Amino acid sequence: MQEKRIHEIFQLSILLKGAHAMIECLGGIALAVTSAATIRAWVDRLTQDELLHDRGDFIASHMLAWAQTFSVQTQHFYAFYLLSHGVVKLALVVGLLMNRLWAYPASLGVMTLFIAYQLYRFSYTHGLGLIALTIFDLFVIALIWHEYRLIRHHLPVK
Repeated sequence: MQEKRIHEIFQLSILLKGAHAMIECLGGIALAVTSAATIRAWVDRLTQDELLHDRGDFIASHMLAWAQTFSVQTQHFYAFYLLSHGVVKLALVVGLLMNRLWAYPASLGVMTLFIAYQLYRFSYTHGLGLIALTIFDLFVIALIWHEYRLIRHHLPVK
């Protein structure tokens, strides 16, 4: 594949990672400023009509069960997790888009750690979303590694 095309795909994938990081930051902030009781009330309202029509509705019943066990500690953990995860990814995305040499190995290391955590979580949840995210992350890692090799190849020899 042509190097220009690979670079365009790299930039697009990094922009997608940046968009995902922004969503994580916004979600973390939203969780931090919303009370656990409010979240439970929202889920109650969202699921009430569906459960009146179909008591066995899989999604609505699971959402309601999750909301009933949603504690302040869980809320704080997820708010911190989403916000810190998003901020780290945003910093890396900005570094990569600005062609900062430090951002390439840092991104490779951080994304490898994120993948390890995603696979660990998958072992408990069996969520296919985690597998999809991991596959995308592996694709992005390959693109970052490719770009990093090109940039290092074009650096002046000291």
